[in-house]
Amino acid sequence: MAHPLPSARELADGIRAAHERIRADIVRTTVEFSPALSERTGARVYLKWECDQTTGSFKFRGALNKLRSLSAAEKAAGVVSASTGNHGLALARAAKLEGVALRLFLPETAAEIKRKKIEALGIDVAYFGSDCGRTEVHARGEAGRSGRVFVSPYNDLDIIRGAGTAGLEIAADLPEAEDILVPVGGGGLIAGIAAFLMAERPGVRTMGVEPVASAFMAASVAAGHLVDIDEQETAADAVAGGIEPGSVTFPLYRELVAGTLLVGEPAIAAAMALLRERHGRMVEGAGALPAAGLLSSPEAFRGRTVLLLASGRNIAPDRFRAITGLA
Repeated sequence: MAHPLPSARELADGIRAAHERIRADIVRTTVEFSPALSERTGARVYLKWECDQTTGSFKFRGALNKLRSLSAAEKAAGVVSASTGNHGLALARAAKLEGVALRLFLPETAAEIKRKKIEALGIDVAYFGSDCGRTEVHARGEAGRSGRVFVSPYNDLDIIRGAGTAGLEIAADLPEAEDILVPVGGGGLIAGIAAFLMAERPGVRTMGVEPVASAFMAASVAAGHLVDIDEQETAADAVAGGIEPGSVTFPLYRELVAGTLLVGEPAIAAAMALLRERHGRMVEGAGALPAAGLLSSPEAFRGRTVLLLASGRNIAPDRFRAITGLA
């Protein structure tokens, strides 16, 4: 029988507990005003540089909270997971920190820079399948056969609570924020942030941003149930891929998120270039989605205080150059 969906208040309380659990080992990432984006859009625009988080993305928050929420017996047995890169990097670092054995499955198409970083951490890495969905199904089967906990990149309330600690920091560090724009893949990050802000700052709009090429969440919300789409390649590879059937993130997204902005590949590339040229940051495609969403729909935010969550930086310099034309 399915468990009832937690309320925003219940999730917010869990996020506060998660923050106490992990705050000594995470980075409280900087919130910085962006004159360039503010000028171009007529909004007061801030960036939260979550790309400066341990392992280069927000994923470390959820991974560490998940492992610290396991029982002693579960920790002793070890865990299994699957990842296209950022979740794997974060979980590998958290597993090392906690002394938990990790078997990590990656799709054969995982980005080279992320593969190398994960392999360098010395964990048990295996490759299966050509996309993250097939890889995850295989990894879940391995976890079931071995009796170990499977750690989902997003479909897990402990992961969501950990990711939501970014929302706790936003509420404290930019209390005047009116709009928060967050990249969307599986929906774990935005579910946590939106839940915390709905409970603590109910006037704030939390909006998701997806690439048109992989807009599974927007299509599912429009249909009223999870759907598959004809996915195309995207510069925002960290959010690519479908949403697991029965994922808790889908009903949370429908309940808590104010809307979704869809952006094309040229907008993603332009946002990546702007963050490089005006802020000196090499942000991966997924991390540039909020800036792309704002720049694509400035009229929706004019005169408002907007925070963009730059979620990750794990992109190879040659891929960044190929997308943006910048070194």
